[in-house]
Order: sequence, then structure tokens, then C-alpha cells
Amino acid sequence: MTHPAPTAIDLPAHTTLLLVGHGSREPGANEEIERFAAAWRVRRPNWRIEVCFIEFATVMLHEGLRRAAQDSQRVVVLPLILNAAGHVKMDIPQAIDTARLDCPAVRFDYVPHLQAGEPILKVLKRQLRRAMTELDMPDPRSTGVILLGRGASDRGANGEVAKMARWLMEEGDHELVDIAFTGITFPRLERVVQRQSLQLMTQIVVLPYYLFSGTLMSRIERQVQHLRQQYPHIRFAAAGYFGFEPEITALLEQRVAELLGLQPESRMACDGCKYREIAVELGHGGHHHGPGGHEHHHPHGDDAHHHHHHEHGHEHEHPHDHAHEHTHAHPHEHSHATPVAVVRRCR
Repeated sequence: MTHPAPTAIDLPAHTTLLLVGHGSREPGANEEIERFAAAWRVRRPNWRIEVCFIEFATVMLHEGLRRAAQDSQRVVVLPLILNAAGHVKMDIPQAIDTARLDCPAVRFDYVPHLQAGEPILKVLKRQLRRAMTELDMPDPRSTGVILLGRGASDRGANGEVAKMARWLMEEGDHELVDIAFTGITFPRLERVVQRQSLQLMTQIVVLPYYLFSGTLMSRIERQVQHLRQQYPHIRFAAAGYFGFEPEITALLEQRVAELLGLQPESRMACDGCKYREIAVELGHGGHHHGPGGHEHHHPHGDDAHHHHHHEHGHEHEHPHDHAHEHTHAHPHEHSHATPVAVVRRCR
């Protein structure tokens, strides 16, 4: 899809944008994110854009932050992730904490993830229209919709999927818009199809709530094939992921514009969270994926511009369907802790 002409946004000198993808066991999925970044560089030729991943990749978080900090005075960390679960709330902030200690001359800014909102709703509505066209535009009242998310141990992340399902229903004529998840939590896709079958849906559209390809997208394709065999009286259409839709690039550029003061500023609430530091000390924190395995955790370095108030629950999600969970609600200001160790130095 054609992107609109970009508006002029000038980054401060010696600023690097670091895209953080989730990472996949399928190399092709990580390559898609690299191609996404390459297309963004073409769109913004004067911007320095680097890429790293949380897991299942060559360039992991710590290495990505180190590379981004080289010859930079400021690094803007952009999570290329839809929902905020353990990786967004714990792993990325902890890696940034270490980078701030390792590279004290570099300013690190952490901006919010993509989030559920109007831009994502536009993508989902477009995906739904494509799927309905594939089915030859049946009656939406007899066509069920299933928004299929990744699933997390974090109720807020799962709630964002539910929010988009509700918005999708209110924006259209489909009487039945449900949610399902591929793992971690319930309900799963097969159970929701069973329910919609009992409610006499003659068509079902499966809308994956995924940014890019990967092992789970491949699993969804297989599951839909199985469902076609199990329910021959129901016609199925499955949409794809939506990482290359123009709204995704626009959301990232919006985050940059917010940071530069061109739009009202937002900040990822967990950046600088002293309760997260306490959780790490108690052994309830996230873990850092890196070439050498688990990394040391460090308290925050001096970063006076991180004052914030927020209420949220941190629940760490591990890819093997288990989680260390804790919940807290707290207005607070960023605490300035004394660094206790430095693992590597910024060069």
C-alpha cells in the first residue's frame, strides 16, 4: 500500500532510532522486520534507524542498544510491538537501564509501544473488508469475526485485544465479534469457532492480531485448514498480519514527533519505574535475552527527565507459557539509584 508523503520531521543531531522487534524462530519473520526498517529508511533518508530483537535473533537488545549508542548522543527506543506485556514492561526497560550505565554520555528515551487505538482499528477494518471480499461479501449478520491475539499473562495486554474487538463490532454490521488467543491464555481458536457454529454463523473470518509473520502465523494457517475440515458447512477466511500497512509506520513517526514536542508527549509508563526495580531484586522481573544468556540487572542511573505517575500491573510473559506475575498501583517519581555494577562500556 502506498504511503502518504512524509511531513518534515528533523531529528536532533547525533540521534539514533532503535526499532525493537519481538524476534522469531523463523528467520524469514525477522527478515521482514529488517525490510520494514529498510523501507522506513527510504522514506526518511536523513534518519539513522537501527534494528534489534528481544529473542531468536543475532542482534539482541543489549547489542542493539550498544550499536545504536555508537556515535550518538541520543537513542530513541521504539518497541515494534502491539501490546504491552512482559517484554515491553520489563525486558526492554531493564536493558535500557544497563545501557544508561554503560553509556552515561548518551541519552536513552523509551517511547510507548504501538497500542490499541484508531490506527490499529483502521488496519483491522481494512483486513476485515479484504476477507469479506474473499467470501464474496456475505451478510455480516451471519458472518462471525474472531480477533486472534498472541496471548499474554498480562491482563492489560489481553484487554487491548478485547478493546479492538469491541471497537470493530461497533464500527460495522457484524453481530458477533469474539476474541481468541494462540497461547498463554484462553479461549483458543477452536473453542470460539465451536461457539460461533452453535450460533449459526455460516461464515467465519479469522483476523490475526499480529504485526509480522512467524511460527505462530504458520500455526494459525494450519489451524484454519483443520477447521475447514472439521466444519465443512462453514466458510472460513483468514486475514494476514499487518506490519507493512501505512498506519504502522505512521504510528512510529507519531511516537518520534511526540518525543520531539511536535505532538503531545507520551512516555512508556514503566520506564524508570522503581517498583520494577524492587521486583527485579525480589526475583520477579523479566529476563534479558542475549547471546550469552541472562544478563545482570541494574537499578536506574541518573536520568532527571523521567518523572511520571502511573498505575499498571507488571506481569512477565515467558515464551514457554509460564509467568512471574505481580501487580501494583502507584503514583511515583523516578528514583535516582547508585549504580552497583557495569557489565560493559559503550565504545
